[in-house]
Amino acid sequence: MEGTRLALDELKEKFTELKPAFTGREAKIEATRCLYCFDAPCITACPTSIDVPTFIRKIAYDNTLGAAVTILEANLMGATCSRVCPVEELCEGACVLGSDHKPIQIGRLQRFAVDHIYAKGKQPFKIAAKNGKKVAVVGAGPAGLTCAGELAKLGYEVTVFERNALPGGLSTYGIVVMREPIRVSLEEVEFIKKMGVEVKTRTEIGKDIQPEELLKDFDAVFIGAGMGKVPNMGIPGEDLHGVTEALSFIAETKLAEKDGLGHLRELPIGNHVAVIGAGNTAIDAATIAKRLGAERVTIVYRRSDKEMTAYDFEYNFIKNEGAEFRFLTQPVEVIGDNGKVTGLKCVKMQLGQPGADGRRQVEAVPASEWILQCDQVIKAIGQEKPASLVMAFNLQTEKGYIKVNEHLQTSNPKVYAGGDCIRSKGEAMTVTAAEDGKIAAKSIHQMILGDNSISKEVR
Repeated sequence: MEGTRLALDELKEKFTELKPAFTGREAKIEATRCLYCFDAPCITACPTSIDVPTFIRKIAYDNTLGAAVTILEANLMGATCSRVCPVEELCEGACVLGSDHKPIQIGRLQRFAVDHIYAKGKQPFKIAAKNGKKVAVVGAGPAGLTCAGELAKLGYEVTVFERNALPGGLSTYGIVVMREPIRVSLEEVEFIKKMGVEVKTRTEIGKDIQPEELLKDFDAVFIGAGMGKVPNMGIPGEDLHGVTEALSFIAETKLAEKDGLGHLRELPIGNHVAVIGAGNTAIDAATIAKRLGAERVTIVYRRSDKEMTAYDFEYNFIKNEGAEFRFLTQPVEVIGDNGKVTGLKCVKMQLGQPGADGRRQVEAVPASEWILQCDQVIKAIGQEKPASLVMAFNLQTEKGYIKVNEHLQTSNPKVYAGGDCIRSKGEAMTVTAAEDGKIAAKSIHQMILGDNSISKEVR
């Protein structure tokens, strides 16, 4: 298993951010294109309701700091979201200039503003005096960090517990370098810490600290721990050398980028890589494989292109990168020789009737086995539900996810949750996780103040 090893200069070119930062002049020119709509659809399209016309107007009038404050008042994860949000589906997709002209590049303008405030090292929010109340946050991802920051502004003593060595969640470990460098995620964490939030890494609930301790020592607990590891496929050969899962594969590239792009040359990459799955994570893994030097990358998916969960622009992007697709193809065995991957045995599938989720079911075509030649297999088949935390806090669930009410309160009235761990319906995105953190912080504040309307039966 040995793909082409690229020179360091070529790696730097391939692993820089896909969209370059605006210069001040470029940002001002783009900002002046905005119509500053009175009833702006871009605000409605943003899950965190950022006042887009206002922050763009401030950029146009050279008030970049003010623009950043407008963004961060609505979304403390503004730096990450400016890079990873599917803006084509959200704010830019709703821009009134999109039908007849080119929509305003809202994401890049947001990045310009928030990067400016980080570069200046400013923390512009007034932090209230400590109110004597303590809140524990489980998970230092976008939901947890947002909740922590919003509560800190209100005077709470907030401690974030993160089991990984670095905080930031998927922003740190799971978003490809070309979309968000690890530097951005860690800068975002530092911004939250400047509000007075304490972040404890390498601390796992149930192992290093017990849930009973959190419930006893804190006035409320917020769970924003995301999802678990990628599950096994349950097929023969899955333990062969050369089989990995997408999130750890992406994490290796993020950590290598943190230590210097030269370390990317040390990552193992095959000549022909098979990626199983067709979500956005699968697209990210395929992108990395191509850019690390794999001669061929084939994405294998048991449904058709109409059922794939990756965004259309992601699909078009990876096709332009040169990846191939094998739709209606189900892997049934990883083939190997001397413990190493040599191929992926698959069967052809056909679509049946829609299931309970509205997606058409698939069934195998008899006598349709074939072998895809490959020397590396990357699994991108989703993540396990947060079973350990559910059991640790004895929480009710919905389809395996933590069950919450409209205030994001769980079946334990002292425990709130948000982010991917509650996403039994709807789309899991960084921006929705950030909004969950905002909602939960407000709900926790109202609960501690004695607002009994918060404690309603969970949905």
